[in-house]
Amino acid sequence: MSIVDELESSRKAASLTQDGLAQRAGVSRMTVSRIEAGMDPRLSTLQELARAMGMELMLVPRALRAEVEDFVRSGGRVLGQPAGAGAPKSVVDLLDKPSRGRGP
Repeated sequence: MSIVDELESSRKAASLTQDGLAQRAGVSRMTVSRIEAGMDPRLSTLQELARAMGMELMLVPRALRAEVEDFVRSGGRVLGQPAGAGAPKSVVDLLDKPSRGRGP
């Protein structure tokens, strides 16, 4: 799935119109429409659209793409990690908790 496909899918899942996304991102509705129709967008425009959807663009080495996608789908748990109360904390769990001695 392409970046544009991901953004369009996320926009629709959020029940957001092209105009709504355009307003959030500070671009025209025509820009969103053209991008979703296949126009090759600027990276800066993709970044603004992603930001407006609460997403972050990330470049990943091609050789690691499958592993990164699996990791993200697993919710930050290492594949093959045992389930249950005795399982080690996931990266997501560790990032969610504030460090001791630092802020809230």
